[in-house]
Amino acid sequence: MAASAQHCYFTSSAVQVHPVPMLKKSQANPALQFFKVSQNPIKLPSLKEVCDQGSLKEAFQSLGSLLKLQNSSLKLSLDGAYSPVLELCANKKALSEGQQVHAHLIKSCDLYDSVFLSTKLVFMYGKCGSLLNAENVFGRMCHRTIFTWNAMIGAYASNGKPLKALELYRDMRVLEVSLDSCTFPCILKACVALNNVCAGTEIHGVAIKYGYNKVTFVANSLASMYASCNDLDGARKLFDGMKEKEDIVSWNSIISAYSANGQSVEALELFREMQRMRLTPNTYTFVAALQACEDSFSDKLGMEIHAAVMKSGHCLDIYVANSLLAMYLRCGKMDKAAIIFNDLDAKDIVSWNTMLSGFAQNGLYNETLQLFYDMQSTDEKPDLVSLINILAASGRLGYLLSGMEVHAYAIKNGFDSDLQLGNTLIDMYARCGCVNFMGHAFEKMPNIDFVSWTTIIAGYAQNNCHTWALELCRKVQAVGLDADAMMVESVLLACGALKCVSLVKEIHAYTMRRGLFDLVLQNAVVNLYGECGYIEYATRMFELIESKDVVSWTSMISCNVHSGLANEALELCHLMKETNVEPDSIALVSILSAVAALSALKKGKEIHGLLLRKGFILEGSLGSSLVDMYARSGTLENAYKVYNYIRNKSLILRTTMINAYGMHGNGKAAIDLFKKMEGERIVPDHITFLALLYACSHSGLIDEGKRLYEIMRSQYQLEPWAEHSACMVDLLSRANRLEEAYHFVNGMQSEPTAEVWCALLGACRVHSNKELGEIAAKKILELGTENPGNYVLVSNMFAASRRWKDVEEVRMRMKGIGLKKNPGCSWIEIGNKVHTFTARDKSHPQSNEIYQKLAQMTEKLEREVDYVAQTKYVLHNVEEEEKVQMLYGHSERLAIAYGLLKSPQGTPIRITKNLRVCGDCHHFIKLVSKVFRQVLVVRDANRFHHFEDGICSCGDFW
Repeated sequence: MAASAQHCYFTSSAVQVHPVPMLKKSQANPALQFFKVSQNPIKLPSLKEVCDQGSLKEAFQSLGSLLKLQNSSLKLSLDGAYSPVLELCANKKALSEGQQVHAHLIKSCDLYDSVFLSTKLVFMYGKCGSLLNAENVFGRMCHRTIFTWNAMIGAYASNGKPLKALELYRDMRVLEVSLDSCTFPCILKACVALNNVCAGTEIHGVAIKYGYNKVTFVANSLASMYASCNDLDGARKLFDGMKEKEDIVSWNSIISAYSANGQSVEALELFREMQRMRLTPNTYTFVAALQACEDSFSDKLGMEIHAAVMKSGHCLDIYVANSLLAMYLRCGKMDKAAIIFNDLDAKDIVSWNTMLSGFAQNGLYNETLQLFYDMQSTDEKPDLVSLINILAASGRLGYLLSGMEVHAYAIKNGFDSDLQLGNTLIDMYARCGCVNFMGHAFEKMPNIDFVSWTTIIAGYAQNNCHTWALELCRKVQAVGLDADAMMVESVLLACGALKCVSLVKEIHAYTMRRGLFDLVLQNAVVNLYGECGYIEYATRMFELIESKDVVSWTSMISCNVHSGLANEALELCHLMKETNVEPDSIALVSILSAVAALSALKKGKEIHGLLLRKGFILEGSLGSSLVDMYARSGTLENAYKVYNYIRNKSLILRTTMINAYGMHGNGKAAIDLFKKMEGERIVPDHITFLALLYACSHSGLIDEGKRLYEIMRSQYQLEPWAEHSACMVDLLSRANRLEEAYHFVNGMQSEPTAEVWCALLGACRVHSNKELGEIAAKKILELGTENPGNYVLVSNMFAASRRWKDVEEVRMRMKGIGLKKNPGCSWIEIGNKVHTFTARDKSHPQSNEIYQKLAQMTEKLEREVDYVAQTKYVLHNVEEEEKVQMLYGHSERLAIAYGLLKSPQGTPIRITKNLRVCGDCHHFIKLVSKVFRQVLVVRDANRFHHFEDGICSCGDFW
């Protein structure tokens, strides 16, 4: 095989080498004379030592001193003088200084006659990333050794030109240049960059042919190549085929390969095997093994590796320490990570970023910000990773000011053009509710990827800018991108909020066409059909889901609850239990809502028991739902016990308890709880004041209600909603202060809604104020409404005045816009079942017994306490006899009769009704409680009524 030195002029596809005549030896510089290496060349230990110390300035000074001292009797070795300086420039990546040495060499001698120095120059330029200069030197060389070829191949491989490295290797093979062992790591690195395992396998064959595969570092490079090209089997075969396995680098390579490819078990098994062979691990071994401990199941192994680190004395190594931090954070062991971090004497940016990421990923956002403040007190400056973590934590906490400060820092330091930081900025502003800033950050991004579009669409959808979210989705399609499952989920959220079922159907069809219809989207579609009121579509979609998870069941249960189908929701709960799907906290919140809607106390207690047995923490929405369930089931005492048990009382929980007092007519307790909140400096919101005004209204606390209304506006700067105004009108109207209520309505800053006028109209009917009632009815009809109850209220007012023609007109108007009156319905829980009754209902299996019992009850009341049906509450144009029969058939009376039949003596009977209890039924139930000595708890659409010994807790004020 011919040596490369025989080929002075040739053309390579990788490096264009032009024919250059042999340069004539230039005249020696009068001041500086260089000679070929003599038999007794000068030794330069001082220059070598200076270069080893790493100071460029001192190295240049030392070289200059040597050159000045030379004379005709002093002979210098050209290679020995310049070689250490060029090596230092390469190590320091000091391109400018290396070019100065190059220029000096050109002036002083025939540089290209020195293969050694020219090779050093190629190596130096490659290390400094100057490929053009490296190519120029390589191309002008008349003679090249294998070291020269290796240097040029290495330059290409290290500077992002792997294809040129392979082309140069090919030319080298064509020219029959003899290879050495150092050729293989360089060219294999190029194969890895191209992910070209075929080329790597070919080079493996060459290594075997020339016996270099037995060289340890070549074998390690081959194993690394196979692993990096995702051929772990090839890497393992190579490793297993090694006769001698005492080289730690070989073990590091194969352990790293398995760890990087997510095969943690294999990586850790190799680490254990290495320990059994009593090989001493180094920094790289520990780092690779710790990277394999990737989840909470690996924490024990991670701790064993930590112990091995401590025994080996690597505890002070920053790379190992950072890997330990990352391992403990991945396993969720924040306390152990904090100990290691605090014990580190010299923390680098990786240490800080690892801790910041760990806190953020484990939901410890306050700790993330605190650590960032600690970092700022050191000399370590935050980098891109630091900023991304801080932005993420600021967004989760809703700390807008903190996020904006980071944004400003990013702009100042040039990080704002980064794509990932831009996406995190969008998410931060979205979570802080700053839609304008979010849109501005999106528009300023120099590059936008699919994640950017998904994040901005989700941001608009989550901040109630639903139309903008849909518009951006159209833009995504306009630029030729297809929405993925995550983007579709955000678009569905916008469609659901807009209650636009046609769009939901369109996107439903799109996901099916695109094959995106995974379980997450199926559950989302079920939920959205339910929110849009299409319960049949939701049910059909739910039935089509093959593998239903807890989210599927929760979505369907929620749909039924929102559609007023609480019984169906509880039936689904029973079916879910039969399929062995365990409810999570979200599912239990929905189930408790269904229980509360039915006042199914026994079922509610079962759910409470399940919560305790399964170890659920009674906080957040779960605690609030449990309090609400007990309150709506008529047991205020249990509601308060749960409330008192919960340590961390949120504003929602406190508001729930205030509302509980209100619905039971205990307004003073509600106000006392509010005063306690104020003492603890808990800031109320709109919902809190709505619950307070509701409590005052149903307790007749007029002055207190008016004071709270003023406090809301003046002290807490909360502008009243229409609901607050309706409560105030109801409060004044119930006390027969109708003129004051009418004056309040006329003084409202915004246009009074139908609900406000309904509050006034209801009181006008009760207090027989026809004049104001007429005004209120007219306003309700002018405003129009989708609530059938509002039209029924107007109709009832006309019926009370026997204006049957007007009644018919209202009913025809309801029919014209597709509204129906909600039929009166009552529930009672007996045993493990909730029994439902409607007016004059005969569908119950024990209907005959129920009507017989009701007839006996009515006769006894007529006989003993002179009960007479008050037919004025029957607002129908029928005969008196039929009016009496209609009153006798009201649903709450049927439920009470069934309760007396089936409930043990002395047990309170609990009834729930979906409409307001009429005056005659209210009187009837009071008499039942007295004559039958029975405690009855009735919840109607307005409040709870506790009947005992002929007295109602509402004081006949409801």
